[in-house]
Amino acid sequence: MTSPDAYASDRVLARLMRLHPKVIDLSLDRVWRLLEALGHPERDLPPAVHVAGTNGKGSTLAFLRAMLEAQGYRVHVYTSPHLVRFHERIRLAGDLISEDRLIALLEEAERANGEDPITYFEITTCAAFLAFARTPADVLLLETGLGGRLDATNVLTHPALTGITPIGLDHMQFLGDSLEAIASEKAGILKPDTPAVIAPQKPAAAQVLHDTATQIGAPMHAHGTDWTYTTHRGGQGFRYEGGALTGDWPAPGLLGPYQIANAAMALACAEQLAGFRVDAEAARTGLAKAHWPGRMQRLDGGALARRLPAGWELWLDGGHNADAGQVLAAAIDAWQADPDTERPLHVIFGMLNSKQPVAFLEPLVARAHSLSAVAIPGEEASHTAAESAAFARQAGARKVTEASDVPAALDALAANTDGSPARVLICGSLYLAGKVLALDGT
Repeated sequence: MTSPDAYASDRVLARLMRLHPKVIDLSLDRVWRLLEALGHPERDLPPAVHVAGTNGKGSTLAFLRAMLEAQGYRVHVYTSPHLVRFHERIRLAGDLISEDRLIALLEEAERANGEDPITYFEITTCAAFLAFARTPADVLLLETGLGGRLDATNVLTHPALTGITPIGLDHMQFLGDSLEAIASEKAGILKPDTPAVIAPQKPAAAQVLHDTATQIGAPMHAHGTDWTYTTHRGGQGFRYEGGALTGDWPAPGLLGPYQIANAAMALACAEQLAGFRVDAEAARTGLAKAHWPGRMQRLDGGALARRLPAGWELWLDGGHNADAGQVLAAAIDAWQADPDTERPLHVIFGMLNSKQPVAFLEPLVARAHSLSAVAIPGEEASHTAAESAAFARQAGARKVTEASDVPAALDALAANTDGSPARVLICGSLYLAGKVLALDGT
């Protein structure tokens, strides 16, 4: 595996970081200025599906992309953050953007921007729009980076479809300290006369989305009213009730009970995407083949997995907020409920200082045999291992250790085993997940 440091595009991205304002003020002014200088590429995009939400955005789009591609459509995708390489954020008609093309587009955006302040996400989003406008495709799947209303992606005046995945408390320093405030920001992607698919929501968020959609004239296709799903006993599949894709579906290829909710959301989006047809065969193929790294991903055969004793399992998930802690707990419960998969669980975690570690960890501590805290390497905003360990104790953990890094934490577990099979889950941050994937080399 090539080291991410080997890419020349990293030098361009580092230069762009110099332009970052000292204080982030969510605004579209900088984006509009640069898009005008670039000739407004956002006006020349294929039909777009614009998705916001707190959890499940990437997985939902992974399912939708796989279904559309199985039907034969050419699909652009924009997601963030990346895990190992920046190139992961931009997929052009099915393929990750090439190194040469990425460099050329970033430098074009850099020249057009000059020395004006602009955030890293804003200028790279503008570069992505250039790529999408210049490469033929049938559809663009567009994920918001932060919030919605003032997110750099929210410059499309007439997307083909909008979608809002479950909303929870996250990025509160930017979006507000209540569920209603955060939902209002997410609702900012809704557009008049553009269908909006709404995932299951907490009542406070659902009310804000309903009120906003009604006020601006956005037709809602909401879970519980217009579509629904039920999980089959044992999590072996699910029943989707909506439109043409109503029926029974096998468990999706992405692991974890919560992925059924994301798969159902993707089916609802496929049904509401006007001008596109996804038949049952393509939907079934897509749900089975969807791939989304760092979300309940089994690491098997790589450098990190080889540090563990034979018969042990190593898993990785980038979940990092309270709702993510709950869905991870549900995945752990599913493991433990099956005699064939039940085994002791050891959690290794690291978190950014912008998150709420106690709320994330509380559902996990009662299910973990041990917890090991690490700092996220190379991230100034990471909690130290000592800080994270203290949060785990606040969450009720009794057996918490600190490690210098993930390999050291794995080595400590391997050195203190009685030889019986166990399971290790690394979690707490998408940034940590990226570092782990790079270390593992898989």
